[in-house]
Amino acid sequence: MNKQLYKNLLDNELKKIKKENRYRIFNEIKKSDSFPLAKKAYKNKFKDILIWCSNDYLGMSRNELSIKRAKDCLDNYGIGSGGTRNISGTHSPLVKLENDLANLHCKQKALVFTSGYVANESTISALTSIFKDSIIFSDEKNHASIISGIKKNKCQKYIFKHNDMIDLENKLSLVDINRPKIIIFESIYSMDGSIGDLAGIVNLSKEYNAFTYVDEVHAVGMYGKTGAGISEKFNLQNDIDIIQGTLAKAFGTIGGYIASDDLVCDAIRSTASGFIFTTSLPPLVAESARASIEYLKSNSELRIKQQENVKFLKNELLKHDIEILKNITHIIPVMIRDAELCNDISKHLLDNYGHYIQPINYPTVKKGEERLRVTPGPFHNKKMMLDLVDSLEKTFRKFNFNKTRINAA
Repeated sequence: MNKQLYKNLLDNELKKIKKENRYRIFNEIKKSDSFPLAKKAYKNKFKDILIWCSNDYLGMSRNELSIKRAKDCLDNYGIGSGGTRNISGTHSPLVKLENDLANLHCKQKALVFTSGYVANESTISALTSIFKDSIIFSDEKNHASIISGIKKNKCQKYIFKHNDMIDLENKLSLVDINRPKIIIFESIYSMDGSIGDLAGIVNLSKEYNAFTYVDEVHAVGMYGKTGAGISEKFNLQNDIDIIQGTLAKAFGTIGGYIASDDLVCDAIRSTASGFIFTTSLPPLVAESARASIEYLKSNSELRIKQQENVKFLKNELLKHDIEILKNITHIIPVMIRDAELCNDISKHLLDNYGHYIQPINYPTVKKGEERLRVTPGPFHNKKMMLDLVDSLEKTFRKFNFNKTRINAA
């Protein structure tokens, strides 16, 4: 059998990706108990680095309470869950976790999936199957998992301009009021750090009889009085049909979920293949997630410190004329606007100054919008942040990257 044909196809695809400067480098990281400090593997050695691009936004992966609960659960339950939800995988810690998530979002029920990606893809796919002849209205900057869920059943869709309520209403007005409609959007968009117009979408959904679905993965744990996200912050939890979130970012563990009413969750758990046909989360993960939720509901110190650090770093970057996309969230996009240069700057920062910030290139962002995505947390200090700004300036000078070049681009 001649397999050269397949090897050539694979090789050509990789060459194309590399030529377009979007070949992904996966850095091996050895985390320490002093997050955000870590070590990066260089051949047979490990070098000290400082992580600036983690989605462990509050450092909860090292929270003592969460770790203790996981260890205790490990002794009581072992490692694996033993099966799918239908086949011995519905263990007590998971049931309790779903109850905790429902309470967090003021909903009747919650369902836990193996990841936020699976939660989005599975739930959206199931909804478009249940709501026959449904039509999707999706923000143009929605996450890949949302797009994948929409594509699975090849339903009709409208893509509306980011946060543009006029464009959304114009598109809603084209559809029969009695036809099933689902508006899908995010509360915080991870690459820009912009906040979705939740209130505007809720108002339009009521006027045009639409079902609402919000992705809160970059907000849960950090916004709202108890960390339930932007929908809690704006007091809109009861007005949104499905709230989707993750346990893998601010809560510091792994897994995704949806929270809604009993009827919605019963229908999703009965039809979503990504929920039915995969092994459930291990008990120790469920228990550590419960501990993280409990901790962040009653402790606001980490959120407050994170917000202080974000404000400080944004001010320092602007003070040194480093272009960032302005927003009021914890995500700081440092704009480079060139794929090759973005890769080079990221590598130079890591190899020469120990600052680890992965480059963000196409297709994650549009071509010409390449950036470094910085996410300072509560455990970064002012010395670290000042050193980062200084290292960025030195690196920019090395590559002759300045405001003039930005404007020319």
